[in-house]
Amino acid sequence: MRLLEYVPTAGPDSLIVSVKFKDAEGDLGLSPTEINPPFNPLTYKRDNIGNLITYANKPSGAPTYNPIDWVINPIINNQTVNDTIWVEQNENQYNIFIRFFRKRNGQYTEFRWQDPPFFTTFNGRFPRILNSDEGQPVEGEIKYRMLSSGWESIFRTDTLRIDVQVQDRQLNRSNEVSSPDVTLRQITRN
Repeated sequence: MRLLEYVPTAGPDSLIVSVKFKDAEGDLGLSPTEINPPFNPLTYKRDNIGNLITYANKPSGAPTYNPIDWVINPIINNQTVNDTIWVEQNENQYNIFIRFFRKRNGQYTEFRWQDPPFFTTFNGRFPRILNSDEGQPVEGEIKYRMLSSGWESIFRTDTLRIDVQVQDRQLNRSNEVSSPDVTLRQITRN
């Protein structure tokens, strides 16, 4: 990881990671229209006869309502389903994967944004590096900005480490790279 930077603003603050890359095929990045398999965001859970599983008929063992596992009034096959449907998130909708670690007493603990009470992720998508589908080697730097109003209230003076991976359109993942140990104050842009 080349750079980690914190930019406080009047609105949501930015945490920016910059990662250098080399790719032999040049198939990094996703366009906004790449939403069909394998890049589809969700899989709709169905029962053993193929019906969508709604919150009203959720089986035992299904999660309670949260915005990661349930979608309200989704559009499925070009029709709005007026119900709350159980879904599974497809990790391949993303091409950059971010993990946060907090260091306390010399030990790292992963800070999992997808768990309660946040139910979110900072995994995301960056645009295609090359517009052509013809493979060619490419190298450069990806700058990825994460917006939140909670960076300071959550991490305060904690020591953090951020791990990053990227994935190409063939679903090959890079090695994971880690930031050095930092605090928000140390990486604040002046």
